[in-house]
Amino acid sequence: MAQAGKDMHRLMGELYPICRSITGDGVRKTLDILSKTIPIDVKEVASGIDVFDWTIPKEWNIKDAYVKDPKGNKIIDINASTLHILNYSVPIHKTVGLSELKRHLFSLPEHPAWIPYRTSYYNETWGFCTSHNQLEALEPGDYEVYIDASLKEGFLTYGECYIKGETSDEVLISTHICHPSLCNDNLSGVVLANFLAGFLSRTSLKYSYRFLFIPGTIGSITWLYYNETNLSHIKHGFVITCAGDSGRFTYKKTRRGNSAIDRVFSQALRDSKRDFDIIDFFPYGYDERQYCSPGFNLPVGCFMRTPHGQFPEYHTSGDNLDFVTPTDLADSFSMLLAVCNILENDTTYLNQNPKCEPQLGKRGLYKKIGGQDDSGSFQLAMLWVLNLSDGTHSLLDISERSQMTFDLIKDAATVLAENGLLKELAGKY
Repeated sequence: MAQAGKDMHRLMGELYPICRSITGDGVRKTLDILSKTIPIDVKEVASGIDVFDWTIPKEWNIKDAYVKDPKGNKIIDINASTLHILNYSVPIHKTVGLSELKRHLFSLPEHPAWIPYRTSYYNETWGFCTSHNQLEALEPGDYEVYIDASLKEGFLTYGECYIKGETSDEVLISTHICHPSLCNDNLSGVVLANFLAGFLSRTSLKYSYRFLFIPGTIGSITWLYYNETNLSHIKHGFVITCAGDSGRFTYKKTRRGNSAIDRVFSQALRDSKRDFDIIDFFPYGYDERQYCSPGFNLPVGCFMRTPHGQFPEYHTSGDNLDFVTPTDLADSFSMLLAVCNILENDTTYLNQNPKCEPQLGKRGLYKKIGGQDDSGSFQLAMLWVLNLSDGTHSLLDISERSQMTFDLIKDAATVLAENGLLKELAGKY
């Protein structure tokens, strides 16, 4: 797992310099890199098309952007950080005075050394982001501002990776790819989804898995618009975001609040023996709010560590490659694997000897010396499984009620089935 963390962080380093937005070549380049390890079907939707109450915006691309001081020195340069440009700035090349320049500069007085991340997707203007220290140091005079960008009819681009399982029932996993050089939000989600898709593609699966790499908000709205008639296949889902920092695990429930995926994450988090928070759904955040909108009400939660806006580095240059660590990425990856393990192995059995307890000793399932001190957890797990395997309780049900880990209950059920005491019910999961 440690190596996976290092590999994810290395991939993050490759993606970090790319200037991404909700449209444009930055998204395409990102998807091209991800598709080297997993199969991604790239979709493009033309500008101007209406998707529910929204419209696909113009495509934005940028080649260069800078500000030169009165002495001709580049003091703000997109080549130094993609955060320096107000995302979706229109092209401009002119000389302005300091007072006008300041009207187009954004900084963070509370974190004077960091560059903020700001956007202007649906309001055509221009601007730059800089540290407050640099802003305060600007002297009167004429400044050259140059933005070599295009904002014209084009396409919105997103990627889809479908991994087929035994059934057509799907798990939807979504992550946003529209942010430029920000690691926790959300290159962490991008690399985790990429590695999870790679792992699952090499695994025998019960469910089919659909991974979406989309621009935030407009991407999920667009995907829902074009897939409205196929949503009945989605049985579980979650968004991955802000999952590479050192904060405790956080899971945001689905709008329903009692979906199976809510229970799965709760069980996996409890089994981890780590600090965690489970929070109720609220209609703000990431793309879960689109999937959970009342017209769809899909069972889609959100997995993260420190939630958006609750770490100082959020949407600033402080959210860099040092803020996200290989160890924390590996921990998040392990948690997602635990979730998929429960999804894949939760099933329902029927006790084949339901009248009183079967004699486990003659089958070699109890220790031969009675009273031997080992806490008896496995034996107790077998008794829980036998008692509740009446055709109506799944392994997750049994794990929740017994307060034992899912893997312990699963292992007990496997042993009992191998000894003819349980029969798996087809389709019961």
